[in-house]
Amino acid sequence: MTRLLAALAVLAAVLVPGSPAWAHAQLVAADPAKEATLTAAPTTVTLRFSERLNPDYTTIVVSDAARQPVPAAAPTIDGASATITISQTLGNGAYLVAYRVVSADGHTVQGSYPFTVADPAHPAAALSAAAPVAAAPPDSSGGGTGPLISLIAAGLLLAIAIFWYARKRRPPPR
Repeated sequence: MTRLLAALAVLAAVLVPGSPAWAHAQLVAADPAKEATLTAAPTTVTLRFSERLNPDYTTIVVSDAARQPVPAAAPTIDGASATITISQTLGNGAYLVAYRVVSADGHTVQGSYPFTVADPAHPAAALSAAAPVAAAPPDSSGGGTGPLISLIAAGLLLAIAIFWYARKRRPPPR
């Protein structure tokens, strides 16, 4: 029984330090919000993530309905938040915010989401009806199969440890 407990302790010591690798930066708040319809054009876009960002590896791009990037300043990073300042006034229409950041564990996290400007004081943008923004790809800000693979590996290691322990306890054949 002591050997089994020792084997389980070694298994836990091997697997527990790997668990922080499961945590990727996740988008927790956005301004403008995902799929928002705004009555005034934003001058900034701010994204807040679940962990501190590395300024060297943070990108935010706003694209118009024709998929052309909107001129904006480089992201300003404040801990887990990144903000870009848009250099021109956005007309009415659909826009897409795309981001790419690097998690503390070194994994790249990217995603995108749409928002719409519908300012009643301005006419509709010419391209918004002719070339709508493509549907945003699914947000890839975390998850994945890493935790599942780790759990399967842990289960296999546990099964091997139990098999080894049971075999050692069995008396030798005569």
